[in-house]
Amino acid sequence: MALSINEIKSGVTILVDDNVYICLDAQHVKPGKGAAFVRARLRNMKNGNIQEKTFRGEEKIESAFIEERKLQYQYSSDGLFHFMDTDNFEEIAISEEIVGDSAKLLQDNLEIQGYFYKGESLSVTLPNFIEFTVKETEPGFKGDSSKSGTKPAKVETGATIQVPLFINIGDKIKVDTRTGGTYAERIN
Repeated sequence: MALSINEIKSGVTILVDDNVYICLDAQHVKPGKGAAFVRARLRNMKNGNIQEKTFRGEEKIESAFIEERKLQYQYSSDGLFHFMDTDNFEEIAISEEIVGDSAKLLQDNLEIQGYFYKGESLSVTLPNFIEFTVKETEPGFKGDSSKSGTKPAKVETGATIQVPLFINIGDKIKVDTRTGGTYAERIN
């Protein structure tokens, strides 16, 4: 379905040069002289690159229908991550390039969002926060406060996360996935 430039706004997914983009921000400009145009910031759904593009009034932009599926992580093998669609129990294999840095935070049975265009996987999104148990770290000392520094801690997925000095082996921590897996808080 073709869109006019008036329909381009934040959250709309479009097809540009056979790549799927999501509009992050759109600014409609009506100059005093000449035709109106739209200046848009777009994020490539496959690789995450952001670019600015200008669309003129006479252009027809192709919309892209993105299918969003709830997936449950099962296992990984040979560079593929295997998920189960929670609606129809179909197994879906997604390549390591698409999963990207999120791979280090994948726990068994973790539910994520998968984005697909014409059956092809574009990207995956983890929940904002994931709980982990600390498996390896240097011991904490009494009196260490959260503002006095950090130390590396290994969690059950094998990922290493910088945590405050008071965190010990066996503590449960909450990790923020939006910032690439940074410590958020300790869970009692």
